[in-house]
Amino acid sequence: MAEQAALSGEDGHGPVLAGVVTALVGFSSSFVVCLAGLTAVGATPRQAASGLATLLVTQALGMLWLSIRHRIPVTLAWSTPGAALLATSAGVTGGWPAAVGAFVATGVLIVLTGLVPRVGDLVAAIPVSLARAMLAGVLLPLCLAPVTALVDSPAAVAPLVVTWLVLLRLAPRWAVPGALLVALVTVVATARIDAADLAPHLTWTTPSWSLSALVGIALPLYVVTMASQNVPGVAVMSGFGYRVPWRESLAVTGIGTVVGAPTGGHAINLAAITAALSAGPTAGPDPRRRWVAAVTASITYLVLAVGSTALATLVVAAADGVMQAAAGLALLGTLGAALGDALADPAEREPAAATLVVAASGISVLGIGAAFWALVVGLLLRAFLRAGRAGVRPDGRVSTSART
Repeated sequence: MAEQAALSGEDGHGPVLAGVVTALVGFSSSFVVCLAGLTAVGATPRQAASGLATLLVTQALGMLWLSIRHRIPVTLAWSTPGAALLATSAGVTGGWPAAVGAFVATGVLIVLTGLVPRVGDLVAAIPVSLARAMLAGVLLPLCLAPVTALVDSPAAVAPLVVTWLVLLRLAPRWAVPGALLVALVTVVATARIDAADLAPHLTWTTPSWSLSALVGIALPLYVVTMASQNVPGVAVMSGFGYRVPWRESLAVTGIGTVVGAPTGGHAINLAAITAALSAGPTAGPDPRRRWVAAVTASITYLVLAVGSTALATLVVAAADGVMQAAAGLALLGTLGAALGDALADPAEREPAAATLVVAASGISVLGIGAAFWALVVGLLLRAFLRAGRAGVRPDGRVSTSART
């Protein structure tokens, strides 16, 4: 009863506990996806662990600045859709340094979006259906992992799938964290880990730039971060009556991304899903005090950063398929939402479906990954179909203007 009262804010500690829950849920539900993404674009286990710690620190510091300065519960997160995008990459020309250079470019684009409204208009011009279809295509191969891993390694994967199913029915918020906990316990019990690898550390990488990395990583990472995190994040906060300082938030997250890139951070942004935990009623009955939840979440993220290297080491030590299955389960909800948005409008379904298929294919052309080509195909098909329909009236006859 005491815990329930605290979470409801009746004893004045609601924002504090809500902030801790926000950080724990945000971290545990997607840190495996983050590590998988960094590894896919060339990071070593130490570099990936460094990237995870960097993301935790930069988003925590950004949250502290925004929440204390504006007295609203602004929460930040790493770009989970962006990490999923990286996880489907077949590598990048120039290796890990080029990927780091792409992260820097992503941060610069985010800052420019806040400073130059026209840049934001270009992102807004991309149809939501295509942006969400690209994200769905990126997520689909990752979400197949629980199925294939369960068939290949049933003894190792079945416990976490069963845990996920039970908690999804009884306590949905904790379904993914619970499955991850089971996976980590399995790893601890079976893997041999050197204690020296558990110490926290940051690893510097000097960025380099290549055209294929900028086009194939930076641009898609920027688009999914803006369309799937920053814009929905503002909408969630608005739903609870808070006005997010848009330009300053983009400046803080963009600069944080640039600063964190050399030590492995791919992108930070406004939180979308976890924003509701610190901005909603679970953070207390008084909306004017909920900013405390964002401060508490920031402090919790800093504490988690100290132990992030140990968790990253456990992920690397896991048997093949275990953590991939956990990551796939973590992304199922995001996949479902993306598919729903992508295919909701019947007039946009063919371009959206084409975008999804190309993104899911994993192809690489001219050294540029599938996410970029998916958007190109979707936009071209959409323009082609609209041009063909432009002169057709509802009764099926060609309009006069189309004949001339």
